[in-house]
Amino acid sequence: MTPSSPAPRPQLRYEQVKKYITDHITRGEWDVGERLPSESELVETLGVSRMTVHRALRELMTEGLVTRAQGVGTFVAELMPRAPLLELRDIADDIISAGHTHTQRLVTLEAVRADVDLAMAFDQRPGAKLFHSVIVHMEDNIPLQVEERYVSPHFAPDYLEQDFTSLHPHRLLTHIARPDEMEHVIFAVTPEEKIQQLLELDEPATACLQLVRRTWVQGKTVMKGIFTYPGNRYSLGGRYQVDSLKNH
Repeated sequence: MTPSSPAPRPQLRYEQVKKYITDHITRGEWDVGERLPSESELVETLGVSRMTVHRALRELMTEGLVTRAQGVGTFVAELMPRAPLLELRDIADDIISAGHTHTQRLVTLEAVRADVDLAMAFDQRPGAKLFHSVIVHMEDNIPLQVEERYVSPHFAPDYLEQDFTSLHPHRLLTHIARPDEMEHVIFAVTPEEKIQQLLELDEPATACLQLVRRTWVQGKTVMKGIFTYPGNRYSLGGRYQVDSLKNH
């Protein structure tokens, strides 16, 4: 007797909302730049909660399929090519290996309560406790990266007790445990005023690269990082052996 195949995993509600939206876009029913139905309209049409719709839209925005304008609505995005970024080294190592001097300045180290977006990123309830840090990394005293991290207290309970004027969070977190899974998404952005000041940008409209990274250990989200680089001072890329990926 041939053993039966395992039953497929049932599709979650937010995945159903994502499929509903992507199906309309791929069929051409919603064109690039067209406004999607509001969250309230999607809630009524699909019979799901507002939280479910919000998560679906947030994930579609992260995937680059839609864009959102506060107080205006959600729109079909123009698809942009995305190259895989397989590995990112510690920026301190990059600066030092290039023969330059790395320094860092601690801006923020605190405990915060997760808003809706952070709660979804960590699969927690809104209001869950997270650790938050902001550090500016400099090459020869010129700001090269603003590193903002949210870290699970369960993963790094002593995070707030560290001296991040010298210790880099990347080294601390990978010392605790290397991630089992990572997600990288890169955007071209005009940063908010606070980031402009930290990067000491001469022109407020200077385009920056912003990397959003999430890491998982044993199936649990342990860190969400937002890394912002001046586009005229830094580039992101990777080099790898093609043969090592052909079976992946």
